[in-house]
Amino acid sequence: MNATTTQAGQSTAAKKTVTVKLVKSVAGTRESHRATVRGLGLRKTNSESTLEDTPSVRGMIEKVSYMVRVL
Repeated sequence: MNATTTQAGQSTAAKKTVTVKLVKSVAGTRESHRATVRGLGLRKTNSESTLEDTPSVRGMIEKVSYMVRVL
């Protein structure tokens, strides 16, 4: 297996990604929303994370849509 394919046989270049940016502080928000932000790989305000575009990631973004911006 070469470096451009995954175990499932899909090319890594064909995977779609989404970049999210934390634009509002998590202070004073629900614990579950803070955990969702951490699950998206965001730490501080203005931090960005590039993730694979999957339904679960889209659901996480929707849950905390008031705190993040999709780039």
